[in-house]
Amino acid sequence: MSAKFGPAGNSDSFSRVHKSSLAAPRWIADLGLDCYEYQCGKGVHVGEETAVRVGENARAAGIALSLHAPYFINLANPDPASLKKTIGYITAGCQVAGWMGAERVVIHSGALMKRTRREALDIAKKSLAEVIAACDGQGYGHITLCPETMGKINQLGDLDEVLELCTLDERLVPCIDFGHLYARSLGADDGLPAFCRMLDRVEEILGPDRASAFHSHFSHIQFTPGGGEKCHRTFDNDDGYGPDWTPLAAEIARRGWSPTFICESAGTQAEDALTMKRIYQEYLP
Repeated sequence: MSAKFGPAGNSDSFSRVHKSSLAAPRWIADLGLDCYEYQCGKGVHVGEETAVRVGENARAAGIALSLHAPYFINLANPDPASLKKTIGYITAGCQVAGWMGAERVVIHSGALMKRTRREALDIAKKSLAEVIAACDGQGYGHITLCPETMGKINQLGDLDEVLELCTLDERLVPCIDFGHLYARSLGADDGLPAFCRMLDRVEEILGPDRASAFHSHFSHIQFTPGGGEKCHRTFDNDDGYGPDWTPLAAEIARRGWSPTFICESAGTQAEDALTMKRIYQEYLP
């Protein structure tokens, strides 16, 4: 087993040639990539027929699928009406993932809403337990939910918080967004020692099996000193923003882990995913 690489949604270069995501799996496979994260960040607006066809095309092309659930999920909001909406967003994403044959659905953790980090995390854990129960009740227990590390300092979702969420159920797998962790740490979480520390922490909390198969987002990210994440960049931007992919690639290869890396570069996500894969392959034994 080795790591998989692919884009989040469609690159600008794809959209200039194709009008439909139905063509994306073959296009991605022809580039030499392995996976594709279907984007429902602004809402779940895809019908069953389209989702089934995307899944069929992905299987024919050998492309593994995941899905990003709506951005406005907030597990840390205890309001019953808000939790009902959050459950609806996630189960709707799971329904589409099921139609597609996608095995993983990425979910955001939420905002602190003027609470302490501990208070927000305790609320999120209770909410996530209800989400899991709802997914089970609706027949989506086979789909892996991936709580994501977040890029803004006032959001819930640093690495330890996401790992604690993932201890609720063996099926939960973290989505470690290294760009987000870089941004919320104001550039501190970068380089080999930082990556080793983070990966060691994942293995310590979740064990080697789940750790070695984690989900991931990666891109260069611009940040502001007061807030963290500002915007996603591309590998071609000569602006000094990180994180640096090469030491992370080398460490993943050295450990023999097989995570899924979804590139979220701004418009060049497929091209940058291919760069990531090529660098990673240079370090394989």
